[in-house]
Amino acid sequence: MAIDVPVTERPDFGEGRLYFVGNATTVIRFGGFSVLTDPAFLHAGEHVHLGHGAYARREVEPACQASELPPLDLVVLSHHHGDHFDDVAARELDKDLPIITNDHAVRLLNEQGFTQGYALDTWESQEVTKGDARLRVTSMPGKHAPDHVAELLPPVMGSMLDFYDGDDHRFRLYISGDTLLHDRLHDIPRWFPDIDLALIHAGGTTLLGTVVTMTGEQAVRCVEIIRPRTAVPIHYNDFSVFRSGLDDIKHAADSATVQTEFHYVAHGDEYRFRATR
Repeated sequence: MAIDVPVTERPDFGEGRLYFVGNATTVIRFGGFSVLTDPAFLHAGEHVHLGHGAYARREVEPACQASELPPLDLVVLSHHHGDHFDDVAARELDKDLPIITNDHAVRLLNEQGFTQGYALDTWESQEVTKGDARLRVTSMPGKHAPDHVAELLPPVMGSMLDFYDGDDHRFRLYISGDTLLHDRLHDIPRWFPDIDLALIHAGGTTLLGTVVTMTGEQAVRCVEIIRPRTAVPIHYNDFSVFRSGLDDIKHAADSATVQTEFHYVAHGDEYRFRATR
């Protein structure tokens, strides 16, 4: 069953906006929809618990707080972890806001009082409607950690956001989530070609001596696999557990084997994009 959200503005399918709050937190506005990703709003200097005795210090202040967000239609959450859905988000977001994520996260969200969690397995989709505008969110394969430590971290999903004006497909946006490189990434362009924009989580997050998110070089390799028209790296410098910053991505992108345009954002930047269909 589709999630039906109230029409609050005339949909604009000509131009979209990506506002980078920090870490993996963005606000995506396109086709009349306003989508929040991986909400985390702790201040610089505060610590987040990552489980199993591991903590991370936030190094960079988010560009805004939850109270300063525009009106939202839904949240797309890659996984329920302290640096992607923190205590501020749990306390301040509307408990009736639709949140599309995986089953593990929905269970935790329910415990926190959120009433509209929608769980997807890999390749499953959830439709969101807003008048004649439609958004289809499909869960993409993700692998958060090597097999020998996988049980120490919550399961993660990537997401594909397909925007429609009625039956007309207008834009395709991929969000990697906190994934490592893995074989199933190659299935994504087979089933979802012609990706307009990709948000790629990097950072080389290192927990308990193990790298659990892509380094800059690996993030560019992911782009070479997915082959989007434009790639925007995020999740690259916010926490003390990150080991591979934006410079690593830029260096690797200089020798990328695809025609993808890399666009780089700092906290508070707004990237504007246009529909290609």
